[in-house]
Amino acid sequence: MKKLLKKIFLFSLVAIILIFLIGRRLDWFSNAQQDTSSRSAAPSGLQVKGMIINAASLDNRIMTSGTILPDESVDISSEASGKITAIYFNEGKKVRKGDLLLTINDAELQAQLKRLQFQETLLVEREFRQRILLEKEAVSQEVYDKALADLNTNRAEIMMIEAQIAKTMVKAPFDGIIGLRLVSEGSYITPNMRIASLVKIQPVKIEFSIPERYASEVKPGNKINFTIGNTNEHIAEVYAVEPMIDQSTRTLKLRAIYPNANLDVIPGSFASVELILRTYYEALSIPTEALLPMLGKQIVFLYKNGIAEPVEVETGIRTSELIQVVSGINANDTIITTGLLHLKKGMTVVLSDLG
Repeated sequence: MKKLLKKIFLFSLVAIILIFLIGRRLDWFSNAQQDTSSRSAAPSGLQVKGMIINAASLDNRIMTSGTILPDESVDISSEASGKITAIYFNEGKKVRKGDLLLTINDAELQAQLKRLQFQETLLVEREFRQRILLEKEAVSQEVYDKALADLNTNRAEIMMIEAQIAKTMVKAPFDGIIGLRLVSEGSYITPNMRIASLVKIQPVKIEFSIPERYASEVKPGNKINFTIGNTNEHIAEVYAVEPMIDQSTRTLKLRAIYPNANLDVIPGSFASVELILRTYYEALSIPTEALLPMLGKQIVFLYKNGIAEPVEVETGIRTSELIQVVSGINANDTIITTGLLHLKKGMTVVLSDLG
């Protein structure tokens, strides 16, 4: 039994030696040695991400909301009462300034006008005869003056009747698109009845408000970008600024104008507005997450030869993603953007990603 165990032990020992020799021959253990050496050679330090600072344009913008207004809008109504004799417009169609939209029965006024016109003919002849007689001193000045006064009074009455007739004809006050009519031919209307609406939507206006702290920075000529729903972005220009702050909201109201050449913007719509107050050219800006408030100071960490170096900076304007840096860093500096809470001055770091 002992001889058997001894043979097994010797056989196993010889097998192990042979496997080791064959393994070295075939480089079975080289990968493990390389992995061990690579792990020992790996750099030590906090893994961070960074970015190189470049000068670029930066816009100071305000995000707010607004409402689309027509350039002009009016409810069409009549200045006179009466029965509608004809309607000349089609709903939802364009009309030109001065186009006749609707007429009211004016037969009685026309009859009065005709009577006054006949009287005018007689009064003109009477005035002419009295003037000839006056020149010959056949009548007194008082008689001639009476004839002239009668003529002028008749002409004034004609003008009054013509003005009343004009009120029976409803015309478009400006170019625009007429809405849905609320009356029919044959209806009796009064001055307080609405006939239809007329709107001018080329151009349109965008009305919006901004906080009062920006009041000194806005002026006519500022550009805005606005969107309606999921439509493309449009560009408009501020043309008017309210001369006073709204005391209830502490905001300043502005209006911008948009040509609306394609009639793709409809008045009454809600608009998301972006107002560009000022553009800073060659500005240095960093991501908002790269700025670290510390003991009343604003700190950023720069990457310098594998070391994290804190630098105090002075900031300017802010956007949703970027902060302008006025002083403290220079173009082409590499700033650390992650792991800021774990960083200390002089700490060794490994830059894993450079944006």
